[in-house]
Amino acid sequence: MLSLEHLAGLLESNRAAAGAGVQSFALGGQQFAAGSPPAIMGVVNLSADSWYRESICLSADTAIQRGKVLAAQGAYIVDVGAESTLAHAARVDDAMQQSRLIPVIQGLRAEKILVSVETYSPAITRASLEAGANILNLTGTAASDEIFQLVAAHDAAVIICYVAGKNVREVGDFDLSADPIPLLREFFARQIETARRNGVQKIFLDPGLGFYYRNLQDSAVRVRHQLNVFLNTFRLRELGFPICHALPHAFEYFGEEVRCAEPFFAVLAALGKTDLLRTHEVPRIKAVLDTMKVY
Repeated sequence: MLSLEHLAGLLESNRAAAGAGVQSFALGGQQFAAGSPPAIMGVVNLSADSWYRESICLSADTAIQRGKVLAAQGAYIVDVGAESTLAHAARVDDAMQQSRLIPVIQGLRAEKILVSVETYSPAITRASLEAGANILNLTGTAASDEIFQLVAAHDAAVIICYVAGKNVREVGDFDLSADPIPLLREFFARQIETARRNGVQKIFLDPGLGFYYRNLQDSAVRVRHQLNVFLNTFRLRELGFPICHALPHAFEYFGEEVRCAEPFFAVLAALGKTDLLRTHEVPRIKAVLDTMKVY
């Protein structure tokens, strides 16, 4: 059971890390100020395979409308993806993804909404950035130099996701060490060095809690890992860059109340000093964060 004593011990053991500052930077002419409270990233899924039915939009018009609603509800960024990360989901080729993504990116940017695109493909990265995307949500490790060069050339930002494999659809097992932070820190330090060598200055770090690893199928193991990373997030901020988290769902525990899962995890993520929360439940997350600000 998570307890006040556990939180107190975590802080006492890592007090120096708790005060670490991270970079702020401009995104599409808007200043992203890392810190408390976290900013919110809403989700638009252009794939019918995505499990979160409320986020699925199968036409450009409905996707743009959903993005406008998310922004009005409090999303600072709208994240758009055209291929589900679910292990059983169909692969979508680059041409099809581009045909779905480009009109949505252009439509949202015409409304002055900041847009993030989730991909691991260099071709989709190029097309998305040329269409006006502000952020690449990078869900792979292959072709890093090429992808980072594209991000830098467009003065965009990148979310570097922890991926134990060449992309999110081809992951191995997750290292379930008692303390996952050293593993994550080592991975991110390498990726940051590669990104900066290629000219990227605007970086978020995402520990990849929303991805599907074979050895995290046991719900208790997976949720324990997620809780642990959320609460220890502030230790990753010592790398100097803001942290993004995709909020998970814990179906096995929430059951029919699964839409309450992301707000629950948002509390833990905020306590761990997360800077950006990726969520399908923007108004619920905003309500949680607004309530936490009252204290």
